[in-house]
Amino acid sequence: MTGNNLDGAGRRHRPLRADAQRNEDRLLKAAAEAFAREGADASVKDIARAAGVGVGTLYRRFPSKEMLIEATYRQEVRLLCDAAPELAAGLPPAEALRTWMERFIDFMAAKQGMADALRVVLTDETERLQTRADLAEAVRHLLAAGQSQGVTRPQVAAQDVLMALGGISVMTDTERQPGLATALIDLLLHGVLAD
Repeated sequence: MTGNNLDGAGRRHRPLRADAQRNEDRLLKAAAEAFAREGADASVKDIARAAGVGVGTLYRRFPSKEMLIEATYRQEVRLLCDAAPELAAGLPPAEALRTWMERFIDFMAAKQGMADALRVVLTDETERLQTRADLAEAVRHLLAAGQSQGVTRPQVAAQDVLMALGGISVMTDTERQPGLATALIDLLLHGVLAD
C-alpha cells in the first residue's frame, strides 16, 4: 500500500501526483535497503542514485536525513502490516507465516541500521506502542488464517511470536552467521504450527 498522505514527520499532506508517489516509493525502498546495509551513515546521494532520482528530488521530499529515516521506518512498518492479509489470501497458511517472518527479519535489519537516528526521531512512546500493536495484529491475522485450517496452534499468542522474532533479529544481527535467521524461523515455526 502506498500514498498514506503522511509526510516524513508523520503530518498529513495532500496526496502526491502519481509520478511523485512513484519517486517517493522508490526513494523509501532504496533508503530501506541502504540503511539495512550501511546503517544511518548510508549516503543520501547513493540512495537517490539507487532510486533513479536526483538528490534535489530527495531533499525536496525529505529536507533532512532524519526525515528520510523516519519516513522509511513508517513506510516499512506499513508495508509489513499490509503484507499480512495479502499473504494470508495468496499463500497456504504456513508459507504465508514464514514469508511474513522473513520480511519482519528484513525490516528489523533495516531498523537496526537506523536505530541511533530513530531513537532521536521517534521519541513518542505512544507511537512505539501503536507500532507494536499494529505488528501484533498482522501476526494475529496470519495465526487466525492458520487456525481456521488447523495449521497453527490455537494457544499461540501473536505478541509471543513477535517477541520471538525480535529475539531472532537480535541474534542474527549479533552472530552474523549465514542461514541463522532461517534456522531460527524454522525452530519458531515448529512451535507455532500444529502437529
